[in-house]
Order: sequence, then C-alpha cells, then structure tokens
Amino acid sequence: MKQNSSWLDPAEARETARRELAALVSRFAPTDGAHQTAIPSLAFYRYSAPVDLGCGVASSAFVFAAQGAKRVVVAGQAYDYDHLHCLVTSVDLPMTSRVTRASSDAPYLCVKLALDPQCIAELATQLRLPEPGAVSAGEGIAVGSLSAPVFDAALRLVRLLDTPDDIPVLAPLIEKELLYRLMTSEQGKRLRHIAVNGSQTYRIVRAIEWIQNHYTELLRVEMLAQEVNMSVSSFHHHFKNVTTLSPLQYQKQLRLHEARRLLLGQNGDVGSVAIKVGYDSPSQFSREYSRLFGAPPLRDVVQLRRRNGVGYGE
Repeated sequence: MKQNSSWLDPAEARETARRELAALVSRFAPTDGAHQTAIPSLAFYRYSAPVDLGCGVASSAFVFAAQGAKRVVVAGQAYDYDHLHCLVTSVDLPMTSRVTRASSDAPYLCVKLALDPQCIAELATQLRLPEPGAVSAGEGIAVGSLSAPVFDAALRLVRLLDTPDDIPVLAPLIEKELLYRLMTSEQGKRLRHIAVNGSQTYRIVRAIEWIQNHYTELLRVEMLAQEVNMSVSSFHHHFKNVTTLSPLQYQKQLRLHEARRLLLGQNGDVGSVAIKVGYDSPSQFSREYSRLFGAPPLRDVVQLRRRNGVGYGE
C-alpha cells in the first residue's frame, strides 16, 4: 500500500504545524499590538504592516515569529528572525526594532516566552550540565536556527490556551521541556551564564540592573566594578563581551532610548526631556541623539510618526 508522501516530508509537516501555530496566535492576538496570554510567561505580538517599533529594552526571553519577520538592532548590530530562526536574549539590552515582513493578509505574529534565570539554574543543576566557560563577544543576544523539537514544544504550549483547565498542570512541564531543549542546543551556554551565581555574566547582570535603576545618575565605573567584585579592566572587558557596549555607552543608550520614547509620547520640549533622562546640556543631548538615531530629536520624532505612528513590543 502506498503511503501518503506528506506524512514523510518533514518540511511539509513543519509548514503544516507553522500554519496551525499562526492560526492560534492570530486568534488570541486579534488586533495589532501586544497580547498577554493566560500563561504568565507567554505573550503574543501582532502587526499588520511593516512598522518601526521604536526603542525598548530586550529582556531575557526566547522569541520567534509564527509568521512574518522582524529585525532587532543592538549597538548597531542587526538580528533578524522569522519562523525558521529564533532570538534568544540572556540579559537586558537597549534595542530598536522593526517588523520587516507583514501584511493585512499575512500579519507578523510573534511568540515570546520570558526566561527565568532561577529555572535555568535549577535545570542546569538537575541535568548536571558543566559550568559555562568564558563568554564570547555578544553573549547576551543571538539568533539561531529554530529546531523542530523547540518548535514542537512551543506549539504544544500555545495549544494549551484552548484548554485553560490544563494550564496549571501542563504549562510548567512544557515550559521546562522547552527550556531543556534550548539549554541543550547551541543557545545552552548563553543561557547557563546568566544563572551561575558568581560567574562573570551573572556579575554583569547585576551591574546592568544597577545601571537601569540609576540611569539618570552619574555613573562611576570604578564604584560599580567594586560593587560586583571585579577589577575595572575585567569589568570593562566582560561588560562589553556580554552587551557589545561599554558601561557608559550602555547608560547613554538607555537615556537616549527613554528620551525617544518620551518625545514620541508627548509634545514636551527637547530641553526638559534631556534633563529628565540625566543630561545637563541639551546641546550635548541633541548631538548624541542625532549620532544614535540619525537625525535631531524633533526631526526624528516627526519622521517616525509620519512613517507609522508609535508602537512598541516584540
């Protein structure tokens, strides 16, 4: 008896599964924008046209598109993902982003799973995974192939939204499986770094948290290095390896991204926004803003509004 070839074709099976996932995401994210789901760590994003999503901070997460594509830019480096590639971020990074492929008939549909460092640490201990070695440049963010086992676990997690009574029992199990698949993949070393207490990346994460909470204040690198128990030279080296930015550049980008968000959301004058995000000199603020975003503050905001309005999200 001749078998149906579609059952034997992995590419066709994957495409069938992708269409199912896209339909599920579309149903639970019926309008453009961000949509939190009944699973606390799981969120969906939908956009019906290519759109600049402005500035934000990429948190620790696993992200991919069930449909369409997106580009994230961190420190001038672009990271593109779609239904075949996933984005994994292990530390908080200032970024800009743009949905690059979307239409009303085939909107961009994104799946985002927040990653919990405590769960990563527990699973690494349970699996007896070796402690990660030295970090490589850009350790905090990467795009990789979306493997079939990872995609399958993500699809089964999303399916639970149709059976909400199953979520409390089954969602933690599938999330653990998905995390296991990620940690035993090419992304595993990157994720283990954020959970190893005392590792260089763990210390950098602590430093990042301090900068985020005090980004408007004067940053004394020597003090911060001492706070995380590192020499100044080692702190600079590992901070740039993880974030691709120096500590001062990281703080500057946080300030400028927040300034852009404020300018897009209000009609305040440039000078007051500059002071609010920590600048003493409005002229210095305008120069650094132009250097990062390619145009002076008011012109940049007008151009962004003309292109697509204001939006944020994954």
